[in-house]
Amino acid sequence: MAQSGNVVGTVISSDGALPFATVMVIETGAGTTTDEEGRFQIQNLNKETYTLKASFVGYSDQSKKVYLSEGVTQVEFNLLPSSQLDEVVVTGTLKEMSRLDSPVPVEVYSPAFLKSNPTPNMYEAMQNVNGVRPQLNCNVCNTGDIHINGLEGPYTMILIDGMPIVSGLASVYGLSGIPNGMIDRIEIVKGPASSLYGSEAVGGLINVITKKPEDAPVFSADVMGTSWQEYNMDIAFKVNAGSKASVLTGINYFNYNNPIDNNGDNFTDVTLQNRISGFQKWSIQRKQNRVFNIAGRYLYEDRWGGELQWSPEFRGGDSVYAESIYTNRWELVGQYQLPTAEKLLLSVSYNFHDQNSVYGQTAYLANQQIAFSQLTWDKKLGRHDLLVGTALRYTVYDDNTIATIDASKIWLPGIFAQDEILLTEKQRLLLGVRYDYNSSHGNIWTPRAAYKWSPNRKNVFRLNAGTGFRVINLFTEEHAALTGAREVVVKNKLDPEQSYNVNFNYVRKFYTNRGSIFGLDFTTWYTYFTNQILPDYDTDPDLIIYDNLDGYAVTRGTSLNADFDVAWLGLRGLVGATYMDVFQVKNNDLGELERKRPVLTERWTGTWSLTKVFYKFRTSIDYTGNLYGPMRLPTLGPLDPRDANSPWWSIQNIQVKYNTENERWEFYGGVKNLLNFTPPANSIARSHDPFDKNVSYDNQGNVISNASNPYALTFDPSYVYAPNQGIRGFAGLRLKW
Repeated sequence: MAQSGNVVGTVISSDGALPFATVMVIETGAGTTTDEEGRFQIQNLNKETYTLKASFVGYSDQSKKVYLSEGVTQVEFNLLPSSQLDEVVVTGTLKEMSRLDSPVPVEVYSPAFLKSNPTPNMYEAMQNVNGVRPQLNCNVCNTGDIHINGLEGPYTMILIDGMPIVSGLASVYGLSGIPNGMIDRIEIVKGPASSLYGSEAVGGLINVITKKPEDAPVFSADVMGTSWQEYNMDIAFKVNAGSKASVLTGINYFNYNNPIDNNGDNFTDVTLQNRISGFQKWSIQRKQNRVFNIAGRYLYEDRWGGELQWSPEFRGGDSVYAESIYTNRWELVGQYQLPTAEKLLLSVSYNFHDQNSVYGQTAYLANQQIAFSQLTWDKKLGRHDLLVGTALRYTVYDDNTIATIDASKIWLPGIFAQDEILLTEKQRLLLGVRYDYNSSHGNIWTPRAAYKWSPNRKNVFRLNAGTGFRVINLFTEEHAALTGAREVVVKNKLDPEQSYNVNFNYVRKFYTNRGSIFGLDFTTWYTYFTNQILPDYDTDPDLIIYDNLDGYAVTRGTSLNADFDVAWLGLRGLVGATYMDVFQVKNNDLGELERKRPVLTERWTGTWSLTKVFYKFRTSIDYTGNLYGPMRLPTLGPLDPRDANSPWWSIQNIQVKYNTENERWEFYGGVKNLLNFTPPANSIARSHDPFDKNVSYDNQGNVISNASNPYALTFDPSYVYAPNQGIRGFAGLRLKW
């Protein structure tokens, strides 16, 4: 006892003492909580230097080095309010506001969430978000899109810093080029947001908020490799350009050049890729903190998948099959707040996407340019918070398919207005409307309404309703139209789709006396579509038929997220589950209404991300995963031996992280796909005859069953619901200066 000491102290904030705050000794794992007056005491510690950490729900953690002398050592913690539980979001209403105050439910995912299962790009990172599923569209080239609540990828709008620059070609071929190193946070809105963001935000939107140069470290790096010989590197550095500007530069490089064929079909299990992306963002200080920033990004990617013996000299030929894609993409975005008394914000963006690709012998050469500008006026008038804006979007698209004999040029000017009304201190009402004029389809009206009631900070009820409008870009968004042997048939001129949506959201927070937090986030939704356009694989196994639905379509469901943070145990996590009922009702050949589920649409999904922190050892363990229920698959007729429905399947990962004492270095490693789940080896139909040289047809063009083709199949890589990549180890390190 003579060689021990005691620590006493208080934990306070600007609002006074913090009762039941957690105080922990990092080196020993011992800890205590403060009393009702914010006081604490830790006894019988050896005389040496310790690190004490104080934490409390709603406040940032604070750590202090303490040297214990004999007797009593005094320590005081003054915690600052934290935004982790009440994040500032911009996506739901196009203006910064508290997440809890927003009448539109917005989910926020931080870099810490992305690092719990490290991936080389944003597309793969979405696999652990409840209700969001990265969907591979081809077993060969591994391109994909992102589904929200059971809706196909083209219904999801993807923004970068609030601007719609990821669409059309990029919605299929550019998602893998968004590196996680440039991301400050990801905001997700499930349900239509067309009144603010335009015609593509029918199913929901994903807004990638990039890092602010002034908040970024001077230098950071993240280097990772896997046992499959995949290598990813993120490097970022910040410099000051004079006294008024900060410049953040980021470089991402990904390489995978190791053909693997574990399922024995002579095709690469994973597409080989060589990708480099450069990103730079300027933030310029102005009087009265007015906004002025400019950012640019360049992406180059060379990817191919196919028969193992393929090399570039076979590109486009009929002797060795592969799908080879070269992508060149430029992006430029900027925001400038006008020097006026009123808050006027001008946003501009431009992107150019060039696609040079071949699918066997089929060449797809396309380029797309999108110019966008938007001016918004933000004004508070008493209980009314007004946002009025005008936008102009110009899209030029050209390719070598029958869809564009001449280049497509679409002007899309629009105006929008919303009024967020503070009915009472506990109730808010948002009313909004948008008008666009599409130069090809005419007038587009998209109104919406949102109501929020929060009887206290622990309970929030939200009710949202709105409409959506979407113009399909057939060959840019429907990968199956280009690959495989099916013939594409467009029966009639495709009219725009219209949707109507209503969703209800309830958030409940629970706080404990020991500084822990538990949360529930419940949502139910219903969306009704007219004129929906989906590929028809069922009418004829040799065709993909596109037409407006003669009937209607519905997607409805329920999702639940549960999150918790038990600081004194070092345990936190997010667990979610979603049930979806997605179907079409249309007239069949007999004039009767027929209900059918679309292909590649599951009913059940589950996700989880669990973290256990061992403070004494500066180590943490992350366990992440997902679970998907069966979905209907695109088979090739009644003789096809492959299952018509997928099984239940799950991808699970585990990771261990270690931080050095100064938190400058972080080492991590683990195992991905612990269960080694892969789809069936025969997922690619007739992989031994990819050019259908030994397929016979009758006079009507139907495939004939014979001794060499007993199941009457053609080459088809669209039977895909899960990645072909099995279990693998990974390791990496991060540096932050």
